[in-house]
Amino acid sequence: MEWVERLNQSIVYIEEHLTGKIDYERLGQIACCSAYHYQRMFTYMAGIPLTEYIRRRRMSLAAVDLQGKNKKIIDIAEKYGYRSPTAFNRAFQSVHGIAPSAVKGNGVSIKSFPPITFTIAIKGVEEMNYRIETKEAFRIIGISAPLHKEMEQNFTVVPQMWQDAAVNGTIQKLASMIDVSPMGLLGVSTCMDDEQWRYFIAVSSTKNHSGFEEYTVPASTWAIFPGSGTNRSIQELEQRIITEWLPTSGYEYADAPDIEVYLNPDPENAQYEVWIPVRKKQS
Repeated sequence: MEWVERLNQSIVYIEEHLTGKIDYERLGQIACCSAYHYQRMFTYMAGIPLTEYIRRRRMSLAAVDLQGKNKKIIDIAEKYGYRSPTAFNRAFQSVHGIAPSAVKGNGVSIKSFPPITFTIAIKGVEEMNYRIETKEAFRIIGISAPLHKEMEQNFTVVPQMWQDAAVNGTIQKLASMIDVSPMGLLGVSTCMDDEQWRYFIAVSSTKNHSGFEEYTVPASTWAIFPGSGTNRSIQELEQRIITEWLPTSGYEYADAPDIEVYLNPDPENAQYEVWIPVRKKQS
């Protein structure tokens, strides 16, 4: 399938640039999506973050290099983009469990991580409910924090934002200002390639506000998936959307924000919707 072929072409790009700079935006271009959406797809499809996959591939090749005669650790560290032997040593041990200097010993066990190949596994056992909606641009107000271009570094940012907002009363203030659709607390990832990545905790509102940031969600078409359960269940739904629905849907990612709509924000019994920006695949 074309969708899987694009992902596999991106793996070829990674392999060709393991000793140089890997451009995440270029990876997104190959897969016809943003760098943000590429990293999400990769994580759900491969089961590990993109940064970790790249680290494993580089350290797998570095281990082979270290087995060669007269190969200096500092030269191999530089080859794979590490400016200091200390950083290289840390990365190498995280993958292989031993120091680079130990590789030359007889009988030393090291790990090999071959390149990933993506395939489609046909499941379809459990149904997925969704609807397609096209919406005009709408205004949200709330709080935001910057996100790093490497998604692995953001895993603690968003949960901490929600925790702080619940404790300091921000959630309650925002909830009282909801007056237009979507009628819920919003988690909005504004991670388009042409702007600073940010995460918003916000609501859709026409009211005047004081002390909150404002952002206009651009007009887009959305695939909207309802769900319920815990915070873990929303991650499971997002994984199913990417690994089961998207490859065979006839749609692909559009360059617009991802939105989580919390209709009932109880963390143990949440009612929510996942909004994925989409466009019809070009024939």
